[in-house]
Amino acid sequence: MTAIPEYRWGNIKALNKGAILFASTKPGSWAIRKLMPLDRKVMVKTRGKRSVLGPVGVQSMLLESIGRKSGQKRVSPLLYARDGESIIVVGSNFGQEHHPAWTGNLIANPDANIIIGGVEVPVRAERLRGADADAGFATMVESASVYAVYKTRTDRELRVFRLTAR
Repeated sequence: MTAIPEYRWGNIKALNKGAILFASTKPGSWAIRKLMPLDRKVMVKTRGKRSVLGPVGVQSMLLESIGRKSGQKRVSPLLYARDGESIIVVGSNFGQEHHPAWTGNLIANPDANIIIGGVEVPVRAERLRGADADAGFATMVESASVYAVYKTRTDRELRVFRLTAR
């Protein structure tokens, strides 16, 4: 079993604060969503070592899941937070009204792979509920405070998952 690596590219604090403030706005979320195809390409090409958002020091990874409808491999760049030997991911979708597809994929098939800093790790996803989901979400907000803003933009329950190496 390969452990989930510690890896963070960049950490320019002045950029981090400005990026969080920008991402907290609706225009900022729109701009980041538009950058996602480029970010996906950069992250895939570098195997998770570089990201468009990397210089601000946010922890990012690639999630490889199996499409619940297509059965095909799907790759999603995501932010994450450490939770001991596991990591937390939140299906915020920038506070939009619909769940991101990757969350449905993990519900249908919890076995996935993550790529962080060039290291691929098979993981098992556990959807958190109740107090566990609240704690996981709080962990994510500590890592990237913009998630607190995303939660205020929608009435849907944000899906929270713990990913553990398998």
